[in-house]
Amino acid sequence: MKEKRIAAFVIMLILLVGLFFAAVNIGSLKISFQELLKGLFVEYNQDVATIYDLRFPRIIISMLAGAAVAVSGVLFQAVLKNPLADPGIIGISSGASFAAVLITAFAPTLFFFTPFFAFLGGVAAFIMVYSLSWKGGLSPLRIILVGVAVDAMFTGLSSALNSMSGGNMSGVAAIVNGNITMKTWDDVKTLIPYVVIGLLLAAAFSGTCNLLTLEDKTARSLGINVNVMRIIISLIAVLLASISTAVAGIVSFLGLIVPHVGRILVGSDHKALIPFSALFGAFTFLLADTVGRTIAAPYEVSASIIMSVVGGPFFIILLRRSKKYGR
Repeated sequence: MKEKRIAAFVIMLILLVGLFFAAVNIGSLKISFQELLKGLFVEYNQDVATIYDLRFPRIIISMLAGAAVAVSGVLFQAVLKNPLADPGIIGISSGASFAAVLITAFAPTLFFFTPFFAFLGGVAAFIMVYSLSWKGGLSPLRIILVGVAVDAMFTGLSSALNSMSGGNMSGVAAIVNGNITMKTWDDVKTLIPYVVIGLLLAAAFSGTCNLLTLEDKTARSLGINVNVMRIIISLIAVLLASISTAVAGIVSFLGLIVPHVGRILVGSDHKALIPFSALFGAFTFLLADTVGRTIAAPYEVSASIIMSVVGGPFFIILLRRSKKYGR
């Protein structure tokens, strides 16, 4: 098993690096690897400068957002003990999106604080889902059903604001539709600290995630305050989902697909699953974005649409195979 994990990590790193350089070179401007390195570190090159300003931010945002959403999915599945949990499905992403849309539409001067307000929106959705799902305890099935309703509500509100703003692709609509075409280095600088902090916190609680997958009585006998740990880890998951939503928009099913494939490749130990899901999530979202901007060139299909097209059938397959929820 250890050798399989190491092989999975190595292969994923190679695929991610290869996809990164492929994504850099896909488009109207094409340069060799040597020209790229020379233009970045040795002497000025107009083509390299253009790629650096236009493609690099988009690629880095795709990787950061993909890693954040994937790890958020891992954490939610551990906390809820539900293989169908995903920040998009249970309404967290739409709550964060609505808050980001409000700030973008009515307080654009607070642009750099958008991830923070998106986090507050995600927390609000999180509180709504958990409180409305509580009925003498938390049922994973109730959380999913309530989450779908909350997701629909916030999605409708965001779409209404998008229509009121005129439906332009800058600002509000970019968040609603998950469009990352015009992202800049400012967006990268806004996203990086939140993602790094969130991923480090997720890694720090990886051992606790393993314990939460046990029966509650067993976890308590090991000295774990189950309810407190669930809330803390859920807030970390909300943070990761919200910050990515604030910059890249809602990305459905990424937090569902990546953890499942990750468990097949590296097992269920969260100490390996969380870092692998971060790598695989970065690869998956970057691949979706790269496919989206090449499949109908010169037009583009947003990465969120690609993920929805792929993730929908994947979710149906999981639902049908699940003994508990698929009857």
